[in-house]
Amino acid sequence: MNELSSVVPARFLFRCEFPVARAEGRPRRRGSRPLNFDDRFLLPNLAALDGGPQFAELRVGWNPDGIGFSVLISGKQSAPRCDFEKPSASDGLQLWIDTRNTQTVHRATRYCHHFCLLPCGGPDPSAAVGVQLPVARAREDAPLCEPDDLLVASEADSDGYRLEAWLPQSVLHGFDPVDQPRLGFCYRVLDAELGSQTLSVEGDYPFASDPSLWSTLLLTDDPRDADSKTADVSA
Repeated sequence: MNELSSVVPARFLFRCEFPVARAEGRPRRRGSRPLNFDDRFLLPNLAALDGGPQFAELRVGWNPDGIGFSVLISGKQSAPRCDFEKPSASDGLQLWIDTRNTQTVHRATRYCHHFCLLPCGGPDPSAAVGVQLPVARAREDAPLCEPDDLLVASEADSDGYRLEAWLPQSVLHGFDPVDQPRLGFCYRVLDAELGSQTLSVEGDYPFASDPSLWSTLLLTDDPRDADSKTADVSA
C-alpha cells in the first residue's frame, strides 16, 4: 500500500461526497463578512491524505437562492498577490462546479463552471473581486456571468485573510437543488507564499479540466446528513 500510494495519490483512490448544510436568509451586501458560516459548514481537508499543504479552511452553505463559500487562509507573512488580468494565476480561491455532477466525462459540459475569487486586485485594487472563466478544454461552455453578479468580500487579519463569496443561482447554469441536489465540485486555494491546496489530486492530474476528478457536494435540508442544523447567513 505504501508503494502504491507513492505512485498514485491517496485522493485518487476515493470518490468523496460531502453533505452541505442549508443556510437560510440572504447574505449581507455590505461589510467584509457577507456570510455567517461557523464550523458546521466546514469541509474536510483532503490534502492531508497526500501530505499536502493545509493552510486554508473552506466552509460551504447553500439555499435555493445560491451557494456561499468562506475560506480562511492563515500562516502568511506577506500580502496576497492578485492580478485581475490573470485571475487563475493569482492568490485566492478557485471553484469548479458541475450542476449535474456528471463524473463519467473527461471534458466539461455546459453545466460546468469555473470561478476565480481574489481578495484584492480588481478595478478597485484594495477590494475583493470575482470572475468566471470558461472551463479549460470544455466540450461546451456554460454562460459567463459578469463580475458584478458575484458578491465577493475579504478581510485581512494578523497572518492571512478571509475571503467570502455568494454565487447566486442566476450564475449557476442548471442549478436545481430540488431535482439535482448533488453538485460536482473541486476547489483550489492558490498562494504565492504558501503554495496550492486542493480538494482533488494535483500534479499531472488535470483536475481543472476533467470533471471525473471532482468530488460531490450533497445539498441537504436534513441536519443529520450534514451533522448540523441550518444556520442563517444574515444573522
